[in-house]
Amino acid sequence: MTRRWLITGCSTGLGRALAEAVAASGQQVLATARRPSTLEDLREAYPRTLATCALDVRDPDDCHNAVHAAVARFGGVDVLVNNAGYGHFGAVEEVTDAELQAQFATNLFGPWRLTRLVLPLMRAQGHGDVVMVSSTAGRLAYPGLGAYAAAKYALEGMVETLSQELTGTGVHVVAVEPGCFATEWGTTLTESDHLDTYRDVTGPMLAGTRAMKDLPMANPPSLFAAEVLRLIASDSRPTRLPIGADAWQALLDAAARDHTALLNARPVSA
Repeated sequence: MTRRWLITGCSTGLGRALAEAVAASGQQVLATARRPSTLEDLREAYPRTLATCALDVRDPDDCHNAVHAAVARFGGVDVLVNNAGYGHFGAVEEVTDAELQAQFATNLFGPWRLTRLVLPLMRAQGHGDVVMVSSTAGRLAYPGLGAYAAAKYALEGMVETLSQELTGTGVHVVAVEPGCFATEWGTTLTESDHLDTYRDVTGPMLAGTRAMKDLPMANPPSLFAAEVLRLIASDSRPTRLPIGADAWQALLDAAARDHTALLNARPVSA
């Protein structure tokens, strides 16, 4: 089935891999980035199935324009992939109001805004999929990534709520939760000013995150693209979907720990 996709954050990494895979499959995709010139090679490679558009998800006008462009070029949107995002590193005490606001503006408010814009289109046509690119950090805490995790936890709360609100509409929402992938995400982290107090705790995490792209365990972006394509082509619509063997293992282990901790915290009846 040919679907019409709108994907954010396609200049590099997971978004770029997905946009190319969708276009190569013969489906239609509006690939967006803050600088659409970074997508010129994809547009030239897939002129019949891929169009590009400038989109900074923090900008309400850009969001409106991107949805309008998708409708104008392809007639609508069947799949919205909210992928654009970035990480910020800093202990909770180190992160400023401005740094925290910036994380939420990109990683939560942008996806919320775009989802709000496409839902009327999807409800009117009686079908659609909204894919929120979350992270294992949407269900696990990592030292130094509190601002990022807080935004992703909030995104997953939105998904849980929206999945109930969309009952009976034919529109589905899913949070995909990638593990460690060989992308530029770790090298493009922004950082707070660091306090010596936290260096022993956050330092190793920062070093590992910066080197994530080159870790032997890092998954290729093509795996992410294949899994999202498989999800949309299938009849299954889970509310959450880990992507990568490492993500599955980490989240299964975390679920077992949470279950045990919850049972241990329950008051014993007198």
